[in-house]
Order: sequence, then C-alpha cells, then structure tokens
Amino acid sequence: MEKSKLDALINLLDDPDKTVFDLVEKELLKESKQIIPVLEEKWESSFDVNFQERIENLIQCLQFKETHNKLDSWVKTNSEERDLFTAFWIVDQFQYPDLNLLNIQLKVENIRKKIWLELNNTLTLLEKTTILNHFLFNVNGFSVNHSNKNSSQNCFFSQILDSKKGNSISISILYTILARQLELPAYFIDFPKNPLIAIVEPELAKKVHCRTIDTDVLFYINPSNKGAITSIKEIEYHLRKNEFLPLHQFTEPKSDILFIQRLLESLSESYQALGMIDKEEQIQQLLQLLNQ
Repeated sequence: MEKSKLDALINLLDDPDKTVFDLVEKELLKESKQIIPVLEEKWESSFDVNFQERIENLIQCLQFKETHNKLDSWVKTNSEERDLFTAFWIVDQFQYPDLNLLNIQLKVENIRKKIWLELNNTLTLLEKTTILNHFLFNVNGFSVNHSNKNSSQNCFFSQILDSKKGNSISISILYTILARQLELPAYFIDFPKNPLIAIVEPELAKKVHCRTIDTDVLFYINPSNKGAITSIKEIEYHLRKNEFLPLHQFTEPKSDILFIQRLLESLSESYQALGMIDKEEQIQQLLQLLNQ
C-alpha cells in the first residue's frame, strides 16, 4: 500500500462514525505487520486516547495475524522438515511479537554445546540421556513450576530459558529440542496428565525387548521428574492400573503437531484460569489450525 493511502486510512481511525471506522479497520487488517512501525509513529504523535486505543488494538490484531499465518505455514510444512524449535518460538510470538529469535537460539546453543562436549560415540543412548538429564536438571536447574501452575509464562520458550521454570509440556518440548540437537531419537508420548519422551531405536528395541513387546521405543523419559528413565513394562503397569486403554495410544510416539497442540491447550487453560477471555479465544483459533 502506498504511504499516502496508508496515512489517509490511519488518520480516519478516529472517525466517530462506526461504519467508517469498521471499513478503515477492515482495509488496514488486509496489510501485513510491515505497517506496524507507521501505526506506532502515529500513536506517538497523537494525544487522542480513543485514537491511540484503536491503533493499539489494530497492532495487536496484525501481530496475531502474523502468528496465525506462521503457525499455519508450520503445520503445512512437510513432516520431515517441520522443526519443533520453530513452532515453540511461534507460540512465544503470540505474547512477545518482538521477540529476538537469535537470543533464544544462542541460549539453547549454549546449553547444547556444554552437553555435547561430554558426549562421545562410545556412549550408549542411555548414557547420553543420563548426561543430558544431569546438565538440564542438575546443572541448569530446569524444573516444573509447581508454585504457580496457572501462569501463562510457563508456556513460553523465552520465559522458560530465563526463569528455568515451565510446565510439564513446555519442559518436555525443551527437552526434546535439546535431545534432537544432540542427535538423540526423541519423540513425544501423549501420556495421561504428564507427557513423556521416548527414545526410539527399532533395532536396539528388538534386542532389549526380545519378541515379548512389539515397540520401537527403547525407553521412556519423564522430564517432569528430572528426566527419570523408565521401561515400557512400568508404563504399561501404570496404564492398566488406572484403566487407560488402549495401551498403544499412550505408549507410542506422536507427532510434533500434537506436541504443540498440548502446549496451546495448556496456554488456553492458563488464560481461562486468569480470566483472560480474549487471549483464550485467540488461542482457540490457533488450535483450530492444528485440528484440521
């Protein structure tokens, strides 16, 4: 859009006629986030509270539109190219649209590099996992935020890296991202009320389980409990005891899309508990992209 036309439309945002305002807003919302700096400039030069409020709402709508489009694009990406890190960052942008991606990448890389220096090719997957657990939970002190379970901050990548606190879903996503960057075959397990991570290695799994259990999962990790490692027999015992059936629904790896769906559901619940209805409704719109 030409700047002269853009300026003219923005100047009409303070029109008292709601019909005019609605038409102007509809036209501006067709644009991308590129017009936000112009809107911010208009906001700073105005002393009209109503005009400023309309600009603020418009900016928020454009930012949400950007997040919505990015998540939609991620979902439509080929599954082999779909990156969990990217999706976690996109969810962050819902709350922090100006988030510095490089800053997050550097923080994750700093953790990854320290762990990588302790690994070598002679170590087993179990030994590598134990080292990852030690650095993530003992050295760096990441844990589930039991003292403030309803905080929406528990769901955001940047906040978890800063506070070392998250919820069971977000900590599991961080764990999976680091595990994969360290070339560990980590996948999401949609375990009831508490996600698990599976280390999947078909050939080794056959040797370990012999022919008694039909699964490619070598073992399971509970990031909510400092990465506690458990076997499929223990998992199945717990599921049968609590009548969660069929077993394979809760023991076999699930897609990253479902991983992010669980994160957004958790965020929606947080906003609902905090009475933030507008944000909850927007999260529901994002969830619709994952349920297509």
